[in-house]
Amino acid sequence: MTAPTRTEIRSAPHIKGPRSVEQIMANVVYSLLPICAFFVYQYGISAAASILVVTAACLLAERAFVRTGTQAGSLSDFSATITGLLLALTLPPGFPLWMGAVAGISAIALGKALFGGIGFNVFNPALVGRAFVQAAFPAAIATYTPSFLPGRFTQFIPSSLAWPLMAPADTAAWLKAMQFDALASATPLAKWKFEGTLTAAGDLLTSLAGHMAVGPSPVLILTCGAYLALRRFMDWRIPAAVLGSAGLTAWLIFALGGTKYPDPFFMLFSGGLILGAVYMATDMATSPVTPRGMWVYGGLIGVLTVVIRYYSGLPEGVMYAILIGNAATPLIERITQPTPFGKGASIRTRKSASYTLHPDYISREEASAKTPKKRFFKNKPKKS
Repeated sequence: MTAPTRTEIRSAPHIKGPRSVEQIMANVVYSLLPICAFFVYQYGISAAASILVVTAACLLAERAFVRTGTQAGSLSDFSATITGLLLALTLPPGFPLWMGAVAGISAIALGKALFGGIGFNVFNPALVGRAFVQAAFPAAIATYTPSFLPGRFTQFIPSSLAWPLMAPADTAAWLKAMQFDALASATPLAKWKFEGTLTAAGDLLTSLAGHMAVGPSPVLILTCGAYLALRRFMDWRIPAAVLGSAGLTAWLIFALGGTKYPDPFFMLFSGGLILGAVYMATDMATSPVTPRGMWVYGGLIGVLTVVIRYYSGLPEGVMYAILIGNAATPLIERITQPTPFGKGASIRTRKSASYTLHPDYISREEASAKTPKKRFFKNKPKKS
């Protein structure tokens, strides 16, 4: 006798892609490593300590707060590592380390665990952590130091080693002792916003000019983002929409306002717009999945970034623009859903059938000749 055939029944999805979540996240981490290395090259051991502390805080919070079924959160999917690296890159290099740990814990607890873990979060966790510490420690998060300072690999920025709940060291006095003025510790956006000074284009692109409070090089970020796009670990539509809409909006305002506003190039390559467009707006859990939705979502973020920078009291607006875009994602996906094949034709057929006239329908000309009015519709119920 032949053995009975066993049928195995599994739930959807039945067709799985060749790339797993772990593989995609690991490649994102690999692409972030050169950016982090350049950040350390700019600011020395203070930046390295900030990256390590913030990432460690995210990993510990993931293990403690995020639950997968009855088990504690897994660290093998690299999602908490990405959150820690991105969050550290958005913080000033001299940000107190204990505040960085608070940012990492709040990013995972409020931005991820509160919604149910990976894939369920509504907002980008790194930006949630950044928004939390910006509201909690506004003075510390607005304090920047120039890049490529002498001795950056042998000594910490004094504010980095502040004790918890204690005021950080006076960074301005420390910079003055090193013969740097306050303007050198301002970001290019802050210089333009409050001083009316524009940074040279070459300095913005490479971030290699010494003694400037700038982040990682936009050219390096775009190169690492291109690696992800070519490997199809990231959809190129969202960064293209963010940068395109931001550039177009800045150009229109520049054309109408003249010298009152900076040129579009300055808007695109200053601040955190490139980093946000490539790595934060493209978060798979918080961005639309429809092609048209990606263009709408990216366009919204780009326009909001420029508007916030120009017309608010803040020099930077990328964080708030992306968070607003995250909140609008469900609505964007709903209005940009593609029409299923054949659905439009079936709707037209049903509508035409609903209004088909009975063969005994009396025309208007016949009715005007005082003929009996007999109007019968196919779907009209008979009177009892």
